[in-house]
Amino acid sequence: MRAPFPLLLSLLATALTFAPATARAGAEPAEQALEETMHGRKPYNVVQNRFFLKEQRFELSPMLGYVPNNPFVRRYIVGVMGAYHLSETFAIEGAAMLSPDLGTSDVKDLTRTLLLIAREGSGQTQFQQPLNKMTLGATFAARWAPVYGKINLIGEGVLNFDFYGTAGLGILTLNEYYAVYNTSYDGTQPRSKGNDVVDLGEATPVPVVPVNLGIGMDFFLTGSLALKLDARNYLYIDKKPQYCQTGDPGCEPETQSRLYNAFLATVGVSVYFPRMKPRLFDY
Repeated sequence: MRAPFPLLLSLLATALTFAPATARAGAEPAEQALEETMHGRKPYNVVQNRFFLKEQRFELSPMLGYVPNNPFVRRYIVGVMGAYHLSETFAIEGAAMLSPDLGTSDVKDLTRTLLLIAREGSGQTQFQQPLNKMTLGATFAARWAPVYGKINLIGEGVLNFDFYGTAGLGILTLNEYYAVYNTSYDGTQPRSKGNDVVDLGEATPVPVVPVNLGIGMDFFLTGSLALKLDARNYLYIDKKPQYCQTGDPGCEPETQSRLYNAFLATVGVSVYFPRMKPRLFDY
């Protein structure tokens, strides 16, 4: 007895549905597309065809920076950062920083105002304003860059970038001062190096070990160059400020400690080497 034609089609479809995966592994592209449509596919990365590859490459970054959250002194930073990229998202890095100590030229006007208020407003002579100047630094950190993106610049080109976070430790050298009113200051003459409200006295170098936490962005310009914007918080423990001069009547030395934060914002240019490996396109 001959089987009806519809029954034969049903049996054939059932056999194809339960065919082993190995039998379909060599399917034609059209069949693969049909399989992905019916059974789904593994998701691709959001951004394909990376213009810039970092894996197994070194990065060297000269940089300039400023500490904006110190209200009493100005700190300008020059430094260099180096990193090795273990993958496209993970790297290890180290940095060295230098900030010259320029004496009273670094002191902001807020410090002078406080000394003048204490001297002229209440006649206090024992008031002192604690200052600290970050002069040297070395940090080590791990860097994680989970975000890679592209920006269309007014329809004329595409700028590739990534966004990263860092965490690590370091060591900073701080020159600690106690600014006091300069009794030889002549207010009738222009302020100069030898004629200033502030008398800093001798600096005391103090090493601290900060926790280094930060974020940053790289804007890739070529296969070997990138513009780097970076912001770091250096958190460390030190003694609370001492506003009276030790030895004066009623002045008790400060023994308690507190948490300090030195915030550093930098801009630099990163050079990557060796040359970037050829890209593998995934359409």
